[in-house]
Amino acid sequence: MKTPVVARIGLTIAVLGALFGESTTYAADLMPPPGYFSAVGEKGSKKDADSCPTAPTPYTGSLQFTSKYKGSDSARATFNAEADKEFRTQIKDITDMERGATKLITQYMRSGNKGDLDCAMSWLDSWAKAGALESTDFNHTGKSMRKWALGSLSSSYMRLKFSSSRPLAAYGEQSKEIENWFSTLGSQVVRDWSDLPLKKINNHSYWAAWSVMSTAVVTNRRDLFDWSVQEFKVAANQVDNDGYLPNELKRRQRALSYHNYSLPPLTMIAAFAQVNGVDLRQENNGALQRLANRVMQGVDDQDAFDQKTGNDQDMADLKENSKFAWLEPYCALYSCAPKTQDWKKKMEPFNSFRLGGEVTKVFNRQGAGS
Repeated sequence: MKTPVVARIGLTIAVLGALFGESTTYAADLMPPPGYFSAVGEKGSKKDADSCPTAPTPYTGSLQFTSKYKGSDSARATFNAEADKEFRTQIKDITDMERGATKLITQYMRSGNKGDLDCAMSWLDSWAKAGALESTDFNHTGKSMRKWALGSLSSSYMRLKFSSSRPLAAYGEQSKEIENWFSTLGSQVVRDWSDLPLKKINNHSYWAAWSVMSTAVVTNRRDLFDWSVQEFKVAANQVDNDGYLPNELKRRQRALSYHNYSLPPLTMIAAFAQVNGVDLRQENNGALQRLANRVMQGVDDQDAFDQKTGNDQDMADLKENSKFAWLEPYCALYSCAPKTQDWKKKMEPFNSFRLGGEVTKVFNRQGAGS
């Protein structure tokens, strides 16, 4: 089934605006990058699944969680194994929901198995009806979990929302319930992460902005879109002339890891803004590209980061290919060098539940920008 005419027209206008560098001054619907319009696959059966795994219990309690860096100094870089164990017990239902719902949607998009879709919608609807994750009793770790979960769930749901196969056509009431819940959480995330002093704006704020961008597109809320774009600009203007983020350098031995961790949300925001007529690539004299180049150089040779922080870099977090899923939106925004393209291809396909699942799949239709 082809993309609906109205959606195609809106997408075309947004893309043209992006190409000519013009800001969006019309009231066009917000759109995701082209790959999100992909049809549902037909590798499997369209029959109902034999069973649907039991949904994680909707988390409606206080968002006061233990930090895995409990007891660390101001660098927040010393891992506390005991605290991490406690933290993971506290958030189990939330992470099970993030991973499980994303997996169900990914399976459905690959195979067209209606049972996976029924199950995913049932899970999301149960959390929406319960008002999960809406608590205003939270600490930093708690509000961090809220924005991560919102980004995971809204960006995986986005594949259903915009697929040219229109899989949500038969789920009108559930879709409305789920999208209203996303909208509520999006507004709360904006409240959680607004008006912070510059010294406290770091990767957490960038991930909050990504969750809000994803929610903006799913719910067609221009106010959320504008907030996310503004947060991107704050982030871009934190990047110094050499491509470093001062607030991530504070993480000492984890500085390179956290520079890299800042790139997935920032590249996704830029890619989504681009298709909606807002070109963020030149913000602060090409800050995003400067940051990406600094990280890529750092992965090859950590000496510059070691000298900058006074600590040998801990590379453990960078052993997972999924940590570099940002290369897909990045190479859709820029003409990546052959070396970068080769590096990307060696690690593909990228799958990151925090970015909605199959990142390679949703960017494989999008050509590189200039």
